Amino acid sequence: MVSLAADLRLALDRPAFARRVGVDPDPWQERLLRSASSRVLLNCSRQSGKSTISGVLALHRALYRPGSLVLCLAPSERQSKELFGKIAGFYRAIHDAPPPESDRKLGMALPNGSRIEALPGSEKTIRGFSGAALLLVDEASRVDDGLYHAVRPMLAVSGGALVMLSSPYGKRGAFYEAWANGGSSWERYEVPAEECPRITPEFLEEEREALPSWVYRQEYECSFEETEDQVFTTEMVERAVTPEVTPLFGSG
Repeated sequence: MVSLAADLRLALDRPAFARRVGVDPDPWQERLLRSASSRVLLNCSRQSGKSTISGVLALHRALYRPGSLVLCLAPSERQSKELFGKIAGFYRAIHDAPPPESDRKLGMALPNGSRIEALPGSEKTIRGFSGAALLLVDEASRVDDGLYHAVRPMLAVSGGALVMLSSPYGKRGAFYEAWANGGSSWERYEVPAEECPRITPEFLEEEREALPSWVYRQEYECSFEETEDQVFTTEMVERAVTPEVTPLFGSG
């Protein structure tokens, strides 16, 4: 049984909470857990633990801020289910936690009034929700831009946090724009594979030899590469744009 003092410590110390649910955070994960930022971008290698630590953030918010709505979004139902599965597993790891009021394959309601909902990432799926305390967008580089534009107003009244996590997927979309041009309101974490202690140098060398160089850089080095079917690079397009030329079609 966790004492009141120990429970208060877990409420105030998210790294300690992570260890309580079985996650020993890497240095970058511990920095994230200690951060008070409400806008976070995680540009991470595959298999770096970004979904795991985001699941810890989600459960901590739901447990220690009663009445919170935590939304976990991903491009597909399968990915949403996988992220929620991590969160549910962490909840079960707290053996003395009261059972959830409801426990579904894509969500749970906790006795303190908090809810965690995992949704496939489309604008239609999130329109009925409001007042989120925490929004997690998993594989954010692959979600539709319309979803990103739809979720931001959900934070207007609640003052909730937004965490977007992904490996890169070309120089396009809301995740790339936020990373490259989003300004100082975002706290950014870049975690290449070589900084993950669970990924060996031998595996990375094997991947480097097996994959096209741009794929390797994208998947393991956090590099925003030009898309495979892109005829003109982003830099070429930007160099071609000039205010000295009158647009062919006016805005009116």
